[in-house]
Parts: sequence; structure tokens; C-alpha cells
Amino acid sequence: MSKRVDKYSKRGTRNSSISTVIGISLVLFMIGLVFGIELHLNDLQKKTKETLEGDVFFKPTLNEADIKQVEIKLKSWEELKKVTYVSPEAAIALLGFADEELKEIYNEEAIIPPSITFSPKEKYANKEGMEKIKSKIIASYPNQIEEISYEESLVESANIGFKRFQFLTLAIALILVLIAVAIINNTIRLALYSKRFTIKTMQLVGATNGFIRRPFLLGALLQGVLSAIFGMTLLVTFFYSIQKLSFEILSESPPSKETFLLLFLLLLLFGVLITFISTWFALNKFLKTRLDNLY
Repeated sequence: MSKRVDKYSKRGTRNSSISTVIGISLVLFMIGLVFGIELHLNDLQKKTKETLEGDVFFKPTLNEADIKQVEIKLKSWEELKKVTYVSPEAAIALLGFADEELKEIYNEEAIIPPSITFSPKEKYANKEGMEKIKSKIIASYPNQIEEISYEESLVESANIGFKRFQFLTLAIALILVLIAVAIINNTIRLALYSKRFTIKTMQLVGATNGFIRRPFLLGALLQGVLSAIFGMTLLVTFFYSIQKLSFEILSESPPSKETFLLLFLLLLLFGVLITFISTWFALNKFLKTRLDNLY
């Protein structure tokens, strides 16, 4: 009879631990999902900013060799991500002339001078940064530059558009974190509530508070790690499922490995801290509670 009771007791404890891990994993999955979207938006914003382009047009007196020398020097600038020399033929092709006769007519009537196209690094892909690059190029080559142009509206939209989504996802993330803390804390309290008599019995037979806490806190750390692993597994599965379904925003630019690594570390830290802290306070409550009040 005692063996049967012990068997069911162990099974109940195991089921309680599994339920706790599953519950925490689902909560961490939701948090990871929102933070994953936030990090992915940051990656997309960086890539979008670095696709912005400006054009440097030179005076007609400058030959192709001189322009290529300027290209080489601009490539060494820390502000620029990409610098490309654009020949007259390439410029005509970029304008979209598909018919050869039209190309010949355009060449005869309006000769397009060679130019340089540049893309700024993410740090400088804003109004102030582009103006700084423009002023620096003009100051460096005052006698060679005819004009520097870029789409100011594109620069502004690349910065403002993503910020709106980021603020929204950040607000959702903060709300989810608060909800998650409450849910995880309540889940752990309920799990420890079923063991309140075990805790009190250990205390009554002379076990110190540190001795009583140790197995529960180690179990909490293990639960936090397992929950983070399971939550991250769900998260990776979700993102790759979305990618397989060819959702445009993810299929063209899926989350990077660095993003997944950062998410896992975030979930691991969050899971371990919350389970540990919640277990600590719940244990203290039961350790301080009188035996009569446990019923």
C-alpha cells in the first residue's frame, strides 16, 4: 500500500513539473515571438537603410580614370557601405531603354556622363547623415563635383516607417512581459502549494531554510532552462513554418542566426530569473507560514 502511494506521489510530482515547464514554455514562446518580430524589424530596417542610394555627378572635364580614382578613395570612407562606378552605358541601361534604336537616339541627343552611386552605412542612413556625406564629398572634391543627389523622401520614410512598428511591438512586448511574470509566478506558487506540507515537515524535523530551499531552487533553475529550450524550439519552428509558407516579409529576409541566438539568450535569462525569483519568494512564504495556516 505504501509503495502504491509513493508511486502515485512521484507520478503526481512529475506531472506537476511537466505541466509547469509546458506552461512557462508557452509564455516564453509568446514573449520570444514579439521580441523576435522586434529584432527582425531592426534587421530589416538596417538592410533597407543600407539600400538607400545617392548619386555623385562630375563635371564634363573629368575623365573616366579620374572618376575611378575618386571611387577607390570613397570606398575607404567609414560612412559608406557601397560605392559603385556607373558608366554612361550602364546609366542608359538603368533608365530602362529596351530597344537598341532608342538607346542610339538617346546617346546622340543627350550624352549621360559617368557617375558614382553610393549607399550609406545604417548609422548614416538618415537626413543628417546623408547631408554629412554630401558635404564631405563636396569638400573633398570641390573642383570635380557637379552635383550630388538623393531622394530625401525615401530617407525619411526608411526611418519613420519602421519606428512606428517598433514602438508598437515594444509596447506589446512590455505588456506581455508583465503578464508573463504574473502567470509564471502564479504557476510556480501553485506547484509549490501542493508541496507546502513537505516543506513544513522538513522544517519541523530540524532542516535549515537553506537546506530546504536548495532542491527547490535547483529545480527552478532546471525548469527555467528546459522552458527556454522548449520555448525557443517552438519559436524556431514557427518562424521557419512561416518562411515555408512564403510570407513575403520573412521569405525575402528571414531572421538571421544572430537573431535566433540573441532570442535564445533572452528567453534563457528571462526563464531562469523569473522561475528562480518566484520560487524563492514562494518558498519564503511557506517557510514563514504557521502549520495551522497551511490547511
